[in-house]
Amino acid sequence: MSPPSPSFVNIDHPHAVPAEAALAALASDACGLSTAEAARRLETVGPNRLPEAAKDGALKRFLRHFNDVLIYVLLGAAGITALLGHWIDTGVILGVVVINAIIGFIQEGKAEQALEGIRKMLSLHAQACRDGRWSAIDADALVPGDIVRLRSGDRVPADLRLIEATSLRIEESALTGESVPADKGTDAVAADAGVGDRSGMAFSGTLVAAGRGIGVVVATGGDTELGRINRLIAEVQTLQTPLTRQMAQFSKLLSVAIVALALLMLAVGLKVHDFPLAEVFLAAIGFAVAAIPEGLPAILTITLALGVQRMAQRNAITRKLTAVEALGSVTVICSDKTGTLTRNEMTVRHVLTRGGFYEVSGTGYRPEGEITLEGKVASLANHGHLHALIEVVAVANDTHVAEEDGQWKVTGEPTEGALRTLAHKAGFDAEAHERHASIPFESANKFMATLNTVPGGTRRILLKGAPDRLLDRCRQELGTGGECEPLERAFWEGQIEALSAEGLRVLAAATREVARDKDDLALEDLEEDMVFLGLIGIIDPPRPEAIDAIRSCHTAGIRVKMITGDHAGTARAIGIEMGLGTAESLKVITGAEIEAASDAQLQDIAHDCDIFARTSPEHKLRLVKALQARGEVVAMTGDGVNDAPALKRADVGVAMGIKGTEATKEAAEIVLADDNFSTIERAVEEGRTIYDNLRKAILFILPTNGAQGLVMLAAVVFGLTLPLTPVQILWVNMVVAVTLALALAFEPAEPGVMQRPPRKPGAPIMDGGMLWRVGFVSLLIGGATILSFEYSLLQGMELHAARTMAVNTLVIAQAWYLFNSRFLTASSLAPSRLFTNPAAQVSVLILALLQLGFVYLPVMNIWFGTTPLPLRDWLMPIAVGAAVFLVIEAEKAWLRARRR
Repeated sequence: MSPPSPSFVNIDHPHAVPAEAALAALASDACGLSTAEAARRLETVGPNRLPEAAKDGALKRFLRHFNDVLIYVLLGAAGITALLGHWIDTGVILGVVVINAIIGFIQEGKAEQALEGIRKMLSLHAQACRDGRWSAIDADALVPGDIVRLRSGDRVPADLRLIEATSLRIEESALTGESVPADKGTDAVAADAGVGDRSGMAFSGTLVAAGRGIGVVVATGGDTELGRINRLIAEVQTLQTPLTRQMAQFSKLLSVAIVALALLMLAVGLKVHDFPLAEVFLAAIGFAVAAIPEGLPAILTITLALGVQRMAQRNAITRKLTAVEALGSVTVICSDKTGTLTRNEMTVRHVLTRGGFYEVSGTGYRPEGEITLEGKVASLANHGHLHALIEVVAVANDTHVAEEDGQWKVTGEPTEGALRTLAHKAGFDAEAHERHASIPFESANKFMATLNTVPGGTRRILLKGAPDRLLDRCRQELGTGGECEPLERAFWEGQIEALSAEGLRVLAAATREVARDKDDLALEDLEEDMVFLGLIGIIDPPRPEAIDAIRSCHTAGIRVKMITGDHAGTARAIGIEMGLGTAESLKVITGAEIEAASDAQLQDIAHDCDIFARTSPEHKLRLVKALQARGEVVAMTGDGVNDAPALKRADVGVAMGIKGTEATKEAAEIVLADDNFSTIERAVEEGRTIYDNLRKAILFILPTNGAQGLVMLAAVVFGLTLPLTPVQILWVNMVVAVTLALALAFEPAEPGVMQRPPRKPGAPIMDGGMLWRVGFVSLLIGGATILSFEYSLLQGMELHAARTMAVNTLVIAQAWYLFNSRFLTASSLAPSRLFTNPAAQVSVLILALLQLGFVYLPVMNIWFGTTPLPLRDWLMPIAVGAAVFLVIEAEKAWLRARRR
């Protein structure tokens, strides 16, 4: 037992020092610490748990949704209406603001909850040696120097330097991205070895897949690898989405323009026309109310919320509204390999015997697929070589594959699960083989052997494992004719090299008959005279639908990059199969190369290369930052805790819902319910559609404000009676926005939406063509409204009636313009296009009912200063609206002709 009060030091690279040196540095030994010493160390280093960051309260998180330029515009409009004493309008606008905040509050998930997800990965209990005795203690109480025992199924409670390992294999895919459990031993490795190559370490939060081991605790809590990732997540700064950046810039420009023109109105009214100050001030406020698009933030939020619902129907669950649109603007998708592009289910792809080269169809653990030779189904009855090999890999196997809740799951080793599935596909029954003895897999031997009685009463040794180890133990092979022949080692080594070059994990099988009375099995029984049967190539296969999705992304001008913790050879093979490059052109960058590159160099590397292997969480984070520094809009997908920091930093983080860790889901903005990369491609299409619909809504709403602003501005500049009052302007703004503009949120995707390149990241939301359209339509509708008002006065109408005519003209012209806006450049005259969105017809009908109430209901006449009109007075506004529709269609045709 260690002395009562030793001094110990932290080890910078525990994986690089011998186990004895680690024990000495930690002032510990194989008997562990005393209870008193462990208590002293606990006071020094603190409990073995991740530190919790200070959390914002619900009220603060709710109020954050008011911190937006668009909301400031709405609050300004509410303030103006309150100053005018129009409390109903103030209430309506404030109601829109509050509803907007509530929707955002409900939809958004805090990315910082990723820390909670990581905490859930930590073990609750540990088997530790204290005072020379093994006992179960709370994992929180572990300290550096504690001796901990690991068994199959345990979750590792802290970072351990292994001092004993027997057939120990640990599932580290959530931490490293490797698709198979890592073999563990006690040897030291190089100081610069990556996490996935530190074979002498067991990391906190990983799962023991097989074997047993003992290790000394070298790091706890925030000092572990999980703790380091925890700090990375906490330190990562999230970026605004392209839409929020563009809308913020647009709102600022619009605010400046409105204030400038309002001041111009004041100056003209006072200096040129010598109007009373109160009257000019009221006109300027009316102009500001007219020009502010009060309904735009509400339409923006509702359009995104509808997009969220459509995304959910496509298995993409959105935790942040703006992420829907941001996904539509991505230029690069960085994807993890294991579990995202691939299934994270090991699958036999090839079987090679002297009888032929067999292909195996089907993916994952679901026993569906065929074994074929030269395109023909191979049955075990007619293929003795295949039968002999499958017998070995199915019987010398301790793993089970079964269906649970519609999913086929493996209990045990993933690689052995693939072999079990192969046996199911071949129709082989392993239950008829009685086992008498076995030699379990150990890292030192890299094989497993069993002694079985096979049907017919013969006893055989069945041996499977690493090809080089089996070749050393074989003198013969099963020849083409089914007879034993001398082993041709050079042939098999060439085949092993060829299969490995495809990124396959290669296993071999061998057998020999023994006496019927043999009941035990020792390593000496495997030393010679084994008969080599053949090879099996295993891979974590690409998702077939992901290959098609990547092709669609390339067509849409989106680059796909694979960033994985797996080996370079495997990553390269998968990358070629996924269509990320050809064998001649594809270059794989390793984590070591990323580590050595400066930030400037990494920007070039990240731009030029599409596959990155043996990467750590820091490498993934640096790659995302490097791409963003080049102006790219980056989506990052992943399922492991090692992906969480990069997911949080990316413009859009996408997590896997089924196999993803809680940490990854909480760091992401979008969670895929089906873990399918192709869902991302469909979500990108939805995001592009939403952006198009937002532009259509803006292109529709702004001419409403432009026309009203023009009416107010022209009235002051030319000394005319105001055709509209501020409260009437608010009616038009809110009603038109709520009814007509909302219909545009339901527009289907434009033709060829995934055949065009992504929009430029820095491009404004309104281009020159849109500005021209807004100005042209504002002038058209505003001019028609003024002419309608002045004509009504000339016809002897009283002021209230003339203003009612002006409002009707404005609203009906906007209703006609809705059908122009449904297609940005294409003609809206074709009947097949006019009726593709039923929401447009419904919204016009609702608007008509509201406008009838506006004109004929006495309470509305009192609130808005309107008066009932005879039916004949509706003819002119309808005719003006139809004329506006035809003129704008002519303008669109002229623009199309100019482009041609």
